Parts: sequence; structure tokens; C-alpha cells
Amino acid sequence: MIVVTTNEIPGQRVVKTIGMVRGLSVRSRSLAGNIGASIQILFGGNISVYTRLAEQARQEAFDNLIEHAEKKGANAIVAMRYDANEMASAVTEVLAYGTAVVIEEIR
Repeated sequence: MIVVTTNEIPGQRVVKTIGMVRGLSVRSRSLAGNIGASIQILFGGNISVYTRLAEQARQEAFDNLIEHAEKKGANAIVAMRYDANEMASAVTEVLAYGTAVVIEEIR
């Protein structure tokens, strides 16, 4: 599966547009994670507890996006984007979305 943020893939042509696909991840921060992050906040710098949580949420949303596209018969996703929103205190939604397409190599 080729996934790009651009509308085109060099050396490839879109032969079929399948449509919008998405992957969603909703994550919450644990009490232990919040305590660890609070300690890191006191010293400043990167809050590694939250960085790991954000990376896990994005990866899960990305994996779900690819699964959705594959189920629809796509071999690529163009114009891929992420969006994130806080749904409630300590609960974050990460959405990965794009356009599922079938591509073939230009000869």
C-alpha cells in the first residue's frame, strides 16, 4: 500500500478512484501516565509519556486507514491527512483519512 500526502504519485497513474477512507483511534491517558507526565512537566522539555501516546494513537489510526482502503480494493491512498481532537478530559481522538485509489505504473 502506497500512502502519500500529495494528490499524485510520481511514476503512477490513478486508474480508479474508490473514495474516502478513514482510520480512527480514541485514546485516554492513564493515571500513572498523567503522574509521570506531571513530573516531566516540572523539569520542562519533551513530555515522553504523551509523545508515546500520540505516536501510538497516530499509528493505530494509520493502520486502520490502510485496512479500510484494502477492504475497498485500493492499492494506494492519496491526499492522506491526520486530524486530532480532544473529546473529553484526557480522551483524544486521532483520525487518519485520505482518498483510496487504484494505481498502475506509467510505462
